[in-house]
Amino acid sequence: MHIVDRRLNPRGKSLENRQRFLRRAKNAVQQAVRRSLQERNIRDVLDGGEISLPIDGMSEPNFRRGAGGITDHILPGNRAFVEGDIIPRPPGRNGGKPKDAGEGDGEDSFRFVLTREEFLDVFLDDLELPDLAKRRLSETEEESPIRAGYSVSGSPANISVGRTTRLAMMRRVALRRPKPETIEALTKEIEETEDEERRAGLQAELLALRDRVRRIPYIDPLDVRYRRFETQPKPVAKAVMFCLMDVSGSMSEHMKDLAKRFYVLLYLFLSRRYKKVEIVFIRHTDRAEEVDEETFFHGPATGGTLVSSALAAMRSIVAARFDPTEWNIYAAQASDGDNAYSDGATTEQLLRQEILPSCQYFAYLEVGEDGSDHNLSRSPLWMLYAGLKSDLLPLSMRKVCRRGDIFPVFHDLFKKREGKVETAP
Repeated sequence: MHIVDRRLNPRGKSLENRQRFLRRAKNAVQQAVRRSLQERNIRDVLDGGEISLPIDGMSEPNFRRGAGGITDHILPGNRAFVEGDIIPRPPGRNGGKPKDAGEGDGEDSFRFVLTREEFLDVFLDDLELPDLAKRRLSETEEESPIRAGYSVSGSPANISVGRTTRLAMMRRVALRRPKPETIEALTKEIEETEDEERRAGLQAELLALRDRVRRIPYIDPLDVRYRRFETQPKPVAKAVMFCLMDVSGSMSEHMKDLAKRFYVLLYLFLSRRYKKVEIVFIRHTDRAEEVDEETFFHGPATGGTLVSSALAAMRSIVAARFDPTEWNIYAAQASDGDNAYSDGATTEQLLRQEILPSCQYFAYLEVGEDGSDHNLSRSPLWMLYAGLKSDLLPLSMRKVCRRGDIFPVFHDLFKKREGKVETAP
């Protein structure tokens, strides 16, 4: 017996069924989303879309009647096998090589359309900022309701049934409201007595008791109590993410596209998961400037390369607006690894002495040309950062050359970790 919930939510979308299916097939949906991300453009991520899921494990739950004991079945028409033979698994959906959707007669996968919100929830489900809220908590304007006793007025949804019932019982006992058992016993006694004079007295007593019951209600409006709530400032951790991007002449359009894709994902991740995280955009050539979101992603720029200019700008902004004792500070840098030779010592000094000690986490993404053997190359900036990892500083480094690698690299940099942040591989 199969039980399928076909109740429709508003507009006929059966939202509860969709969410129940997504919870049941969570692992399969996550893997399908990650596979599809490797072939998508950044803008497609914002639109949700269709994914392919394997048939295995997608069946509806069902109830079966238990058949106790041993049951023998007689199946007519069997001329090939006798008792004890091993029957080979037939090819198809559960045996042999699975077929792709649309190939052959089998159907080993099906299409499932995710909305934009569902797609992003699945993609961001296991991502987080490492070590958030280790800094001192600060008072903000955010307030949360807390229980503050009871009141005699309020919303019907906040009625305290237990407190109201206790007060009503205390009032009935104090005013000596007749119990139903007393009235029932008196009524029975009236029916059984044969003495007219005594019956008249009992009836007068019964009328008085009933009149007293009417005057003393079971629950009086004075008994009703409501749960009362008061707003209280909620301490929250403040966090800021610095986005540093190299837009110098050494960055080709392909490299800039990779960097922008990475930051679009980062911006999407932060804006959806953390309402209290501020984002600072810094782009640099041989000089750095703080820009807005539109300029950071779309504004043209070119020139030489001085990485220390971006780090110095970040240091100045931190000193002016983000006290490290109160703010969780994060940074994500994207570059092709090129830097002026004379700038190496200044860059290392800024990172080692000022930037990394004040950061909760620093992620470095090095981009390269598509098809290049970038994983075997060692750029000046990569070598400099690799030298810092031995000091157990909060630094992670990854390289990427192809658009399809952006999603897994981003997921690797910001996946949930237990314990200390992993350094560069």
